Parts: sequence; C-alpha cells; structure tokens
Amino acid sequence: MTAAPGQGAGPAGTPVNAPEPAPRKGLAAELKGAVTPRAALLVIGVLLLQLGFVVSYVGALHHPAPHELSIAVVAPPQVAPKLVQGLESVPDDAVKAVTAPDAETATQQIKDQRIYAALVVNPASTEDVLLVANARGPSAARAAEAVVTGLEKAQGRTVVVQDVVPLAKGDANGLSSFYLVIGWCVGGYLVASILGVSAGAKPANTNRALIRLGTLALYSVAAGIGGAIIVQPVLDALPGSFWALSALGALVVFAVGAFTMALQCLFDIIGIGIAVLLFVVLGNPSAGGVYPPPMMPPFWRAIGAWFPNGAGTDAARSIAYFGSTNLAQPLLVLLVWALVGVGVTFGAVVRRPSRISRELVDG
Repeated sequence: MTAAPGQGAGPAGTPVNAPEPAPRKGLAAELKGAVTPRAALLVIGVLLLQLGFVVSYVGALHHPAPHELSIAVVAPPQVAPKLVQGLESVPDDAVKAVTAPDAETATQQIKDQRIYAALVVNPASTEDVLLVANARGPSAARAAEAVVTGLEKAQGRTVVVQDVVPLAKGDANGLSSFYLVIGWCVGGYLVASILGVSAGAKPANTNRALIRLGTLALYSVAAGIGGAIIVQPVLDALPGSFWALSALGALVVFAVGAFTMALQCLFDIIGIGIAVLLFVVLGNPSAGGVYPPPMMPPFWRAIGAWFPNGAGTDAARSIAYFGSTNLAQPLLVLLVWALVGVGVTFGAVVRRPSRISRELVDG
C-alpha cells in the first residue's frame, strides 16, 4: 500500500505523522479532577449534619426523665406542706410542687397550661385523685402518676388518675400536633430551597425579592389550609378551630421559608445546610412532640420553645385542646423568625445585589 503524499509509512504501514494516543491518567489524577475542594467540603458538611442528626435525636429522646414537672397539691393546711416537701424531695429535681386551694382551681390551672398535674387529697378516705392532662403529653402524665403513686404508697394511701384534658380519638399518642407542624416546617425550608436553586440563591433585586417572598406567602397559605384539612375533616386527628390551625400553619411555613431564604442570601447553597441544622437537627427533637419539655435533657429543654418547630407545636396543641391559651409567646417566636428572614433577605439584596443569578438570565 502506498502512503499518501507527504506522509511516510512506518514498519507496519502506520503513517509516520499519525497522532499518538493521549496518555492514560492515573486514578489519583482522575480523583483529583473529579472531586473539587468545594465538593469535598460539601460532602464533609453533609456527614457532619448526618452525625448531628443522630446525636440530637438520640440525645433528646433516649432517656426521658422528669425535671421540675409542675404538680399542684390540693390538701388541708395541716397536710399540704408535708406533701409538697415529699414531692420536692424526689431526686434530680424531678418535681416542682405548688399548692392550689381546691380541685376546681387546680383543674383550671391544668387547662390554662400552668401546671401539668394536681394531687387532690381526700381527708375522709385513703384514696386520693391525681388530675392530669394527657393532651399536654402522655409521658408527662405517666411520670406524674409514677411519682405520686410512690409518694402515696409510702404513706399507705392509693391514688386514682383522672384525665381532665383527654386526647382526641384520632390522636391516640398525642403526636398529631407535632407531626402536623413538622410537615409545615419541612414544606417551608424545601420550597425556599427550591426557589433558591431554580432562580439563584439571592434575588437579583428588591422586586425579585418581593416576588419570591410573595410566592412563599401564597404557598404558606395553601400549606396551612391543606394541613388543617388533613388533620381535621380527612383524618379527624385534631379538634379545635380549623381556621386558627390554618393561620398557624401559614405562619409556621412562612417563618421557616423566609429564614431559609435569608440563609441562602447570606451563605448561598450552604444556607440550605444551615437550615437543615436548625430546623431538622435541632428543632425537631426539641419541639416537645414526643416528650414535653419537662421530660427532656437540659439542652433540648432550653432551646425547644424558641424554634419554629417547638413554638408551632405548642400553639397547635393549645388550639386543639386548651382553648388557645398561652398563644402569645409561640406566636411571637414565629413572627420574629419570619421578620428576621424578610429583613435579612431584603438587606442582602440592597447591600450587594447578586452578580451571578439565573434571574438575570430569565429577565
């Protein structure tokens, strides 16, 4: 075979000027090219979040024990101090004992969420009554029963438990309020994350920020109403005002979503990880759903009410079972998270508009 003009032939007829095949890269070089430092840091961050999830959930829920569980004593003046002292002497500060003038007052204090239980002593009998509210948390009611039963047994007396705020038939374990709020929180940070991923972590300008927050607000209203429909007419899991639950849901979703949006404006995609840390790793186990605050370890007991998860759970439980008492603090907590999220989002856009944003391309 004759070689083409200007092209020599090698020993086996291979053209002399043919390009040599590219040298094969080693595994280390391929790995270095495939995994960037940014990707490695993100993977390490995910691992830390995963381990934090395990630590937080197991740490909060693995060993419930009462701490300053509020129990009122209704007894004659000559008996009450001894019973209060007996309750206060339970190890590890398990009980915070107070007195109440009569059973009716103690019952109202339970319904107002000022105390968890009340021991009503019957001077004419050896059988007393323990008033509890399973709707506030079955584990707290069981803990109060265990403590009081031990105290009564030591004095040769017995106790009968009376549930003054029972759970609804569709809410057997008292977890419906908790899971409803957790669902709302998940929707809040997911929709904010999706808006950030699809249109840029930071809105291109104040108008785009307003549009994005408006979209979140509409989503929040739909999510609040949808959640209330599921737990009431569909599943019959919770009593209480339908529209109050819907409004609460809208506020929970918007607060979580707006704060997640703000985190993305400040930290880009890492903001989503921070949102997961706050609302999933820390917020969920401390929310008081599985165990109310007096049954949790100190760290989770201290932070729970200040997260949207815990504030929302307290508010939903109050709306469903306690006539919307003690709503001021949880609603204020949710409002602060929402306002901080909105303020930071607008502040980040005004201070330094995003130079790289898919919204500019779309617009």
